Amino acid sequence: MNSWARAAILAVLATSAGLAGPLPAQQTQGVNGDRLSVFIDCASRFCNQTYFRTEVSWVNWVRVPEGADVHLIMTSQTTGAGGQQYQFDFIGLGDFEYEDQLTHEAPPTATDRERLDEIAHTIEVGLLHFATHNGFLESASFFREITDALNLSDEDEVDPQERVVTGEEVQDPWDFWVFRLGGRTEINGEQTRQTTNTNGNFSASRVTPTWKMNFRGNISYNRREIDLSDGSTFTDSRTDWGFSELIAYSLAEHWSVGVQGELRRIVRFNQAFRAEITPGVEYSFFPYEEATRRALTLFYKIGPAYRDYLEETVYGHMDETRWEQSLEFELSQRQQWGDASIGITGSHFLHDTNLYNVRLNGEIDYRIARGLSVSAQGNISWVNDQIYLAAQGATDAEALLNLRQRAQDFNYGLEFGFSFQFGSIYNNVVNNRFGGGGGPWWWR
Repeated sequence: MNSWARAAILAVLATSAGLAGPLPAQQTQGVNGDRLSVFIDCASRFCNQTYFRTEVSWVNWVRVPEGADVHLIMTSQTTGAGGQQYQFDFIGLGDFEYEDQLTHEAPPTATDRERLDEIAHTIEVGLLHFATHNGFLESASFFREITDALNLSDEDEVDPQERVVTGEEVQDPWDFWVFRLGGRTEINGEQTRQTTNTNGNFSASRVTPTWKMNFRGNISYNRREIDLSDGSTFTDSRTDWGFSELIAYSLAEHWSVGVQGELRRIVRFNQAFRAEITPGVEYSFFPYEEATRRALTLFYKIGPAYRDYLEETVYGHMDETRWEQSLEFELSQRQQWGDASIGITGSHFLHDTNLYNVRLNGEIDYRIARGLSVSAQGNISWVNDQIYLAAQGATDAEALLNLRQRAQDFNYGLEFGFSFQFGSIYNNVVNNRFGGGGGPWWWR
């Protein structure tokens, strides 16, 4: 355990033990007596509940909120340097009227183990504060259980000079700029088929409370060779590349303005070269700081795009410049009952409003009752803006391999599911034996 986590936990324990003045206890009994019961609700990559059960062993981890004293919601978002900011909301359930929030920022250079350790320590601090505020630590046995589990004592010494340094105190020689380079080559095949994929990418970004700047580029080469039944070989080779930029400015508490740009070559969409510049404005109905829990935004952009085509289009053009505008509305929430989001985007070309595109998408994961939840997600688009389609259309081989975009009026996708779990909710035991075996894969 590092020093800042030890210091924070000791401060909470010292308060509860009367070393820094007692806090009034609101209640001393939880759902399961003196022992604190916790339900964690998270969907982050580092939501390793097995690890949390092992490291935070002095609470009951329950699998439904109805059996918990505190509902912990864990969310995350990417920081400007490429790390992650984790937000922890501690919400009291039943007779516990309580709500608190903690955050932790993991640097992009942190290992998985370092991230998990810091997340577990932050969770411990929040749960200890909840236990102190609601009188759980009035129980001597519970207090001894916590100190034994954490291997702490009042005599532990912490260097008061060691603390978290804020961003404003950093003398950054890079001025918050972050650069990345990457590449990959993949070759696979069999006797009658071979594919080669090579790509490279780079990015440069700078994020401050006022400005957000992202510059990204990529290039890819793809080649396919497939032996056909008539003895011939179908071969397709193509190179795509692209460069995009985003510059956004925080205009006010709920307003942002910016400009997006793009240079690109996309063979599948019959475009040898495309260049566009699109100013935009965004309004957030909720403060941007609440984005990990709830967001309601309206985004409008307008701008021209130049296209140089590989083949003549269905409208008889080899190149053209067209203005387009779009409006996007998005609502998302992560609450105790589950997650939900819905978005609708509409766009059209200014020279002909009949050339439009409308997309509706949404998803929900709703907890109906104890152990029972349902989920659904779907999207549908009405498409009438494919001005880039080649006049000669796609060959059968290109259609089967999805190498060339074909005309369409709409597309959609739907998915439904449910989850029902029953049995004991109080088992905190972690057993990692036979983690990679134990029977055929369909048993696991």
